Amino acid sequence: MGKINLAEKFNLFSDHWSPKIVETIDDYEVKIVKVEGDFVWHKHDDADEMFLVIKGRLNMDFRDRREVLEAGEMIVVPKGVEHKPHADQECEMLLLERGNMINTGDAPRSDLTATVERI
Repeated sequence: MGKINLAEKFNLFSDHWSPKIVETIDDYEVKIVKVEGDFVWHKHDDADEMFLVIKGRLNMDFRDRREVLEAGEMIVVPKGVEHKPHADQECEMLLLERGNMINTGDAPRSDLTATVERI
């Protein structure tokens, strides 16, 4: 138990699309991630996801629209909703997800499917 400095945690890694666990809350994991470029279309049938942009800009594509998130803005993607994150330049985010969630959801495993570690 103690405070967590997110800036210090972000300085510990440089890889993209590879979430890192910074803390847990009950059955949920608080993760940070750096993203750049395109991710894959996917959904999570049994869990919602929260994305909070810390630095940069994130495009969250849905089949019917795009939401653009700036630093300090967040979005919750409900379970079962197909989505595809994209960032033109590096973006730092905080995620809140159920524990053991696969980042690529129902999409086929690929180089973007992350093995999540605690930092």
